[in-house]
Amino acid sequence: MSRNKLLLVLLSAGLLAGCAADYLNNYDTMTLASGDSQKANQLLQTVDPYNPASNNTKIEGDGARSVGIVQKYKLPPTTSAPTTNMTVNVGPSSATTNATP
Repeated sequence: MSRNKLLLVLLSAGLLAGCAADYLNNYDTMTLASGDSQKANQLLQTVDPYNPASNNTKIEGDGARSVGIVQKYKLPPTTSAPTTNMTVNVGPSSATTNATP
């Protein structure tokens, strides 16, 4: 008999926990989408939301130019790093020392 009571208690607790899940998902805070209800309703009632030009499957393009661009991104650059006009002097130079022979 105690096994049946335990089963009944666990079943009842499981059912009540399922009801509490929806209650706990309600918050008293603002969401990022609050205030957009008019725009959302307008978009839902739009008859044809797609751009008419999206049906154009004849996309013009130059094949040779496209291949050149793809190759440009696939291959590493062949140019060297740009030279800078900066001179770094470290230590004394022989021209500035007053060494006597």
